[in-house]
Amino acid sequence: MADGDRRLRADAERSIRSILEAAERILSDDPNATMEQIAEAAGVARTTIHRRFANRDALVRSMADAAWQQVREAVEQARPDTAPPLVALHQATANILRIKSGWPFAMGQLAVAPTTAQAQADVFAACDRVLVRAQQVGIIRADADLTWTRRVYIALISETAHGAPRTTDDDPDRLAARIIDTLLHGVSGR
Repeated sequence: MADGDRRLRADAERSIRSILEAAERILSDDPNATMEQIAEAAGVARTTIHRRFANRDALVRSMADAAWQQVREAVEQARPDTAPPLVALHQATANILRIKSGWPFAMGQLAVAPTTAQAQADVFAACDRVLVRAQQVGIIRADADLTWTRRVYIALISETAHGAPRTTDDDPDRLAARIIDTLLHGVSGR
């Protein structure tokens, strides 16, 4: 690839990234915002957005895809297959919270592209693998339903990331510890 082609590709990638980031900011504040408002926030012409994304739905699908790709990478960085299960759970949780807080609109979208669906499936599979490992070493009860456990875990992350107003002391590591503690011990006084 020639240097000029690499420069154009890098410029295009920066342009797309700035559009996606601007769209997330604008749509988080106003889900009915126009493509023109998004273009203005991204510092590009509306035609640039339409050249990159066929329509608003395509833009939103790309946002969700970008967010889920980041989540998949964050989970992989937590080494779900090799790190001690509690370490992997904690690190994956903290990583996911960091990403979810930056993509509240995109992460809330139901309509997903095939690549997004695959990223979600990969994340859930990694979660299942680390939960199996946690069960094997006795961190999770032997009779626990791991599908239910994963669903509760994901709900705790989602509620933490999007359910309550964020404060300045919402450190992802502290919140991850709280989520893991709630998942493993609940709120029982026993």
